[in-house]
Amino acid sequence: MRNLIARKNLLRKLYLSLSAVLLISHGAHAQDKDMQTLKSETSRSITHDPNDTIPRDWKTGGLYNLTFNQAALSNWAAGGDKSSLSLNTMLNLYAFYLKGKHSWDNSLNLAYGMVNTTSLGMRKSDDQIDFVSKYGYDLGKKWYLSTLLNFRTQFAPGYAYPDNNTRILTSNFLAPAYLVLSEGIDYKPNDNFSFFLSPASARWIIVNNDSLANAAAYGVDSGKHSRFQFGSYASIGYTANLSKTAIYKGRLDLYSDYLHNPQDITLYMTNILAVKVTRIISINFSLTIIYDNDIKSVKSDGGQGGPLPQVQEVLGIGMAYKFDNSGRAKRRMAMGKTGG
Repeated sequence: MRNLIARKNLLRKLYLSLSAVLLISHGAHAQDKDMQTLKSETSRSITHDPNDTIPRDWKTGGLYNLTFNQAALSNWAAGGDKSSLSLNTMLNLYAFYLKGKHSWDNSLNLAYGMVNTTSLGMRKSDDQIDFVSKYGYDLGKKWYLSTLLNFRTQFAPGYAYPDNNTRILTSNFLAPAYLVLSEGIDYKPNDNFSFFLSPASARWIIVNNDSLANAAAYGVDSGKHSRFQFGSYASIGYTANLSKTAIYKGRLDLYSDYLHNPQDITLYMTNILAVKVTRIISINFSLTIIYDNDIKSVKSDGGQGGPLPQVQEVLGIGMAYKFDNSGRAKRRMAMGKTGG
């Protein structure tokens, strides 16, 4: 009997010992597996979704507009030209950068238009190249220390028409061209308004055409192709969202040359009203006003007259296409432009 009890106790100890060994072995195996998993996870290379690495400091985009009109008359009792054809195209591009205290605004505006009628032939109705680049360092409270560069000219020759049979060359590519380099302060309380003021601005007037240069056009000395000016400069840009489908943007530039008649203020003003009719159809109205004491008017006899306000008005209905990288930037598009 005693031997039977002793055998049972021995079997119980062996069972408990075997169970302990199996438990320790299983625990060690599980721990080893966990360590292998941990090592695998920590040694795994980190990868990023490409969509998460798109730079978000830039906001870019633009607007393209094309307007086309055609008319033809045959035995029309009310009278008029037999045919007329007009084409206007406009491209506005922008690239805005904002990171920390640094901002860099760039805009390029291109426009060209032609009108062809039976009686007058082909004439230019619009022509513009306007580039503005402005770097700003945030001083706080919406004030920026800024450097501005503006370049403005046109694509093709332009003429004045004293009568239907006479035309006089008044402009060409780089004749004139205006280059402004300015250091000043910029007040931007929001994306819709900007006021730039500089007491020290360099301005070059370029007339890269021999006949216009010899005629001392645009204020250059006779025979010279450029003129340097140094003075004060101010530029105001404003944008207003009039409705969900209408927007206005305006710009006013003023310049005074310290070196020659500082009381004569050069004025350059643009106004654009855009109304979206459908997804791709829009109505655009633009009004540009220029006054420069160095730009002489053309008399009816072809001679030079005194300086007069220059006014250009363009109304068009046509196709418009807008493109941008919405949602990838840190601030909204500032549609108003500043420059000289």
